[in-house]
Amino acid sequence: MGDLDELMRHLRAFVAERDWGQFHDPKNLAMLLASETGELVAEYRWMRGDESDARSRQPDVRARVAAEVGDVGLALLMLCDRIGLDPIAAMREKLRANAQKYPADEFRGRADRLR
Repeated sequence: MGDLDELMRHLRAFVAERDWGQFHDPKNLAMLLASETGELVAEYRWMRGDESDARSRQPDVRARVAAEVGDVGLALLMLCDRIGLDPIAAMREKLRANAQKYPADEFRGRADRLR
């Protein structure tokens, strides 16, 4: 499965085979996305930021993180599919807007958000 269209076909088939579409309204999918994101965040809870890269390289942690990233990605794709939103177009537009909002020459090396 290399491209998004193929992944979406498999995801739709997976959901349809289990008759889960009835539960996949936008509210429930947004809640699913939030809860799966929480599980990903939990992998890094209570550690210093500089420890997170090393932790991410530990094979057991990396496997759990990969599983959670998969859950987050699938939840996002299901939400976008349900509401008819192209996630790639939305991300491209957000990147374009952020480039305007945070010009590199003004925000290089800064973590604050002054705007």
